[in-house]
Amino acid sequence: MIQQAHDAYNRGDYAGALALYTHFADAGDATAQTSLGYMYQNGLACEPDPFKAYELYAKAAEQNHPYALFNLGVAHANGFGVSHDQFKAHEYFMQAAIREVPQAMYEVALMLERGLGCLQNFSEAAFWYEEGAKRGSPECFNNLGVLYKEAHGVEQNFARAFVCFSRAADAGLAEGLYNLGLMFDQGLGCEQNHDAALDYCRKAAYKGHEKAKNIIRSLQEEGKIVF
Repeated sequence: MIQQAHDAYNRGDYAGALALYTHFADAGDATAQTSLGYMYQNGLACEPDPFKAYELYAKAAEQNHPYALFNLGVAHANGFGVSHDQFKAHEYFMQAAIREVPQAMYEVALMLERGLGCLQNFSEAAFWYEEGAKRGSPECFNNLGVLYKEAHGVEQNFARAFVCFSRAADAGLAEGLYNLGLMFDQGLGCEQNHDAALDYCRKAAYKGHEKAKNIIRSLQEEGKIVF
């Protein structure tokens, strides 16, 4: 059973997992093909081979395996094992998003928002960010919050933006922490609270957010805070 391969992988027995995934992949199992592709992609118990990884993802995608479709999108978006092609990346991400892969929902929304590999469409981006947010994606919550704050593709709604940023911040996303701090600083969707704004900015800075680090550094230099 393929669960044996998953168990071997999860306990760090990559050599054992590789052998088992290979066995099941050769038998045509799409999940095994996807997992084996991931191992070749990342060089786990084998030499990294992006071309072999792509080949395995493509075989699994023929059976409409959701994560194989997603990984093909990643391959085309980054140009590993295949030529860089934003249009194909968007196509594969969309197929995976339709099959409820949260990461694909985020990627397809981001491409729609920026017009990468597709026509720019903020309302469609908002739709997919919301679908990803329903499935718990912090990145989707954050970016949906930006759309509500800036009125891109949706009616401007600071209260909803605040809720979205709060959910992203609760998940520890640096960008969410920073954006929530800005909402408190400006009093958008909440009562203005500079102490809370500074607290969230600090948390974002701790996580490496560059804008937050610059703000904290500037305040330190001015002698307004001790970090």
